[in-house]
Amino acid sequence: MAHNHKTEADAILDQQFDVLDHGFIRLVDYLGNDERIVQAARVSYGAGTKTVRMDKALIDYLLRHDHTSPFEQVVFTFHLKMPIFVARQWVRHRTARMNEISGRYSVMSEEFYIPADANIHLQNQENRQGRDETRPASPEVREAIREQMTAHNKTVYANYQEMLSHDISRELARINLPLSLYTEFYWQIDLHNLFRFLRLRLDQHAQLEIREYAKVMARIVKTVTPWAYESFERHILKGCRLSSDEIKAVKNLLAGRETGLSGMAEAEFRAKLRLNDTE
Repeated sequence: MAHNHKTEADAILDQQFDVLDHGFIRLVDYLGNDERIVQAARVSYGAGTKTVRMDKALIDYLLRHDHTSPFEQVVFTFHLKMPIFVARQWVRHRTARMNEISGRYSVMSEEFYIPADANIHLQNQENRQGRDETRPASPEVREAIREQMTAHNKTVYANYQEMLSHDISRELARINLPLSLYTEFYWQIDLHNLFRFLRLRLDQHAQLEIREYAKVMARIVKTVTPWAYESFERHILKGCRLSSDEIKAVKNLLAGRETGLSGMAEAEFRAKLRLNDTE
């Protein structure tokens, strides 16, 4: 069988893509690309048995119809650096494998996430778990919060170093370090589950900080598997699935009637179809 090799993807191996103030994403390694998906689907004996047009169409068909196993043949290994609070959301994606730096064995670096001035917003009044990115805090409050966070981090890290200087065990000295502390880990995941990660973490409901990582990761995935990513973007990122009630609502709209939905169901339906978009 022919080996899959993609020059554009090889060019970004070990390249550091900066995220937030101290974080990054590096593509350490990858296994397979678009051709591997096609080969796995056809169980073929090498690349080039079909035309490019047919290969792209096959990938599009597989993704549209949820034939997931060929996408699992493509595997990515990343080196990631991010604040602990982002990492704790990250590890909710349990279909990946990871190894993280340990504060029991290593002295943690003095690197803390401080949100940019433009990213300090008020609480969202409708979505209780997130910020309202249309409602920034006042300039005075934003400045005060950044100063407070910086001062707190310096104090906490000084206390950490003092405990270490008294030979207190690292596993105890670390426990007062805040969620804004940066951590690092290796993360390996197949393309099918990576697409699921991106679908959830590129969504506007995801926290801003993890969205920034997802945006960078999406660009990397697009470089390695451009055909698969194109289909993913068309059918999943920019597409939607409709319930039976929503299909009835579409039929009602086409017939010139009201949707027949109300409340949250109506709002979600309109959001799915972008009926409130001005463009």
